[in-house]
Amino acid sequence: MVAKTRRQIAKDQTPQSNGKDRSPFVSPSHAAGKSRRPGKDGKGSGGFNVLQSKSGMFPGFASIRSKIGLSPSAFMKIGITLVLALVAGFLHWYHLTHLFENDRHFSHLSVLEKEMAFRTEMGLYYSYYKTIIEAPSFLNGLYMVMNDRLTEYPLIINTLKRFNLYPEVVLASWFRSYTGVMEFFGIQTKMCWSINRGEGLDPVESCEGMGDPASFYVTFVFLLNGAMMSLFFIYGTYLSGSRLGGIVTVLCFFFNHGESTRVMWTPPLRESFSYPFLVLQMLLLTHILRTRKPSTTVLVALGISNVLFMLPWQFAQFVLLTQVASLFASYILGYLSPSKMQSLLVTHMISLSVCYVLMFGNAMLLTSFYASSLVSIWVIIAMRAKFAELFQTGLLLWIMQGLAWVVSTVILKSMLSIILGASDDAHISSLIKSKFTDYKDFDTMMYTCAAEFDFMEVETPLRYIKTLLLPVTMLVVAVIAGRTVKDAMKILRERDVSVKEEKTEDDSDEPEMSVRGELVYHALQLLAFAVLAVLIMRLKLFLTPHMCIMASLLCSKQLFGWVGEKFKLQIMVFAIISIMAMQGAANMQGQWGIMGEFSNVPQEELLDWISSKTGPNDVFAGAMPTMASIKLSAGRPIVNHPHYEDAGLRARTKLVYSMYSRKPAETVQANLMKLQVDYFVLEDSWCTRRSRPGCSMPEIWDLEDPENSGKAPLCSIMGRDTRPHFATVFQNSIYKVLKVPKSSQR
Repeated sequence: MVAKTRRQIAKDQTPQSNGKDRSPFVSPSHAAGKSRRPGKDGKGSGGFNVLQSKSGMFPGFASIRSKIGLSPSAFMKIGITLVLALVAGFLHWYHLTHLFENDRHFSHLSVLEKEMAFRTEMGLYYSYYKTIIEAPSFLNGLYMVMNDRLTEYPLIINTLKRFNLYPEVVLASWFRSYTGVMEFFGIQTKMCWSINRGEGLDPVESCEGMGDPASFYVTFVFLLNGAMMSLFFIYGTYLSGSRLGGIVTVLCFFFNHGESTRVMWTPPLRESFSYPFLVLQMLLLTHILRTRKPSTTVLVALGISNVLFMLPWQFAQFVLLTQVASLFASYILGYLSPSKMQSLLVTHMISLSVCYVLMFGNAMLLTSFYASSLVSIWVIIAMRAKFAELFQTGLLLWIMQGLAWVVSTVILKSMLSIILGASDDAHISSLIKSKFTDYKDFDTMMYTCAAEFDFMEVETPLRYIKTLLLPVTMLVVAVIAGRTVKDAMKILRERDVSVKEEKTEDDSDEPEMSVRGELVYHALQLLAFAVLAVLIMRLKLFLTPHMCIMASLLCSKQLFGWVGEKFKLQIMVFAIISIMAMQGAANMQGQWGIMGEFSNVPQEELLDWISSKTGPNDVFAGAMPTMASIKLSAGRPIVNHPHYEDAGLRARTKLVYSMYSRKPAETVQANLMKLQVDYFVLEDSWCTRRSRPGCSMPEIWDLEDPENSGKAPLCSIMGRDTRPHFATVFQNSIYKVLKVPKSSQR
């Protein structure tokens, strides 16, 4: 081992179609202060003619091109597009990797420090990956996570069903396979170092390389999100019909990187695994909308991408709800034929059914607004002739179809929730209700008091304006909206007010419009994402990337052909990019300037004490983020955790958090006894922290417990003296561990 010393570095805290099933890769031809540990030493046709002249050197190219049936120019375009996509993906992977390393100096952290760096939900998810790789066998580890008694003691739960853990299962299987093969061939997979941390702290062993579990984990997260940027380039290229559009998309994403993703700070979160597959899904959907008769293969690919998007993330169903709503609106306006809309609905239904099976019958999938919406829209389309007969005025027909969708979806969702007895998503309805009324309860305050679940901050649109992302997007949407209104007025004028015969099932004709249907869908989807982001700031992670996609349409001849010939349009785009780059480059430099190192000595002391001074069956309760760390690093049973989507877990957490209320100590002790808790980890910061007025834990409890309002919070009393109800067994500057007396507990 090599001994290292550390040097001091300050950290900057700045924180439509021609009817053919065209490949999506071919551009369409439409007209239109912390310290830091030291680092270790240690023109296309012409181009194709050149290629063709050297066919003897590259005989495989001609063979591949002939097999896939592409012309030389199309083959060359695909090649250039893929190369540029790979470059974009590599740059994003490199960017993410270095931001993460610069922020935490992750490669120099000990195993415990790396685990502590995965706070809150991240630590909970990572703990199951750790369980599987440390089990005697993969199947044994899988059995352990499917029959888990540590997470919600004494309950035995299937965490694979509850927590969307398929990414951890897959990565754990890959890690075990990789290390097994490397060990068989005698190939070293990691290198370990002795790190001198200074400041009176003991040296720690730090390992890096793909044989280190944490490094393996984050590496694949960043590779996946690097591939996502390749998809973004292809997406922007295909949507706009120009590779310059793909470049605009990628540059906008980088210039607004802090508003577009947080994967570089929080790799294990579900969105890190899920969102790249939404990008793929929307690219495939764009191809389907552009193609008059999409092939079965593309629909199957769409279904698979749906599954890959839904499996890792419980929130995916809400995103797909907005997508289905946007598609239905496009159908109502006449941009989507009934047969194509029904094909998309069937694909979504099959995908949902597959996820339901793979999630072991998770009732939240069937009782979601997304599932009910699929059924409701299917029925409305099937009854389109009846609607046309009853509501002969075009505008009235549109309104009634939309109204029927909303009412039937809400009714069906309510009925399914009652029949299946599901209430896990009740907090979502309460959260939405609190956004439009003065409604408040304990669960909604737990969400809305966190900045990421509050309304979008005013600074966010200002940052969009500085990089010109918002003005450019508004211009694109305004052009699409203007042409859509023109199309709508034309349809309303030409609509026959007499009762029309119902179209046959194979009638897939879509009327000629001045704007393509996929552009209308993207504008509607942007509007849906904007509403979500305004209501819940965290969801700007959907809005910002979609704005980058919409910005690619600056290069669309269909929308901006009026600017002039191709050269003039390109000059305009390059001028806009230059202005964007002024603030965009500053934003990127701000990210690159974040230099630091993860360190949490008080929590390290707590976890060391728990591991050495408590039994493996001792049960812990406390703040949700801390419980995730205790389960991950100490392997002790816990009664509550940060995955707040389950109704039973919310009830448990409420009992645990009564320690931060103004209730009598006897009541809180009884709550902990009921949960069979041995130790409670008290954190003074949870007692006094107040993100804004009304958001400290005692104030939140005043909503639920008004009769004790005005009394001193119990956590403050326990901070001074825990007797006679609890005994203090450990204490440092942040944490105090209270033992529930066994004589009165069981």
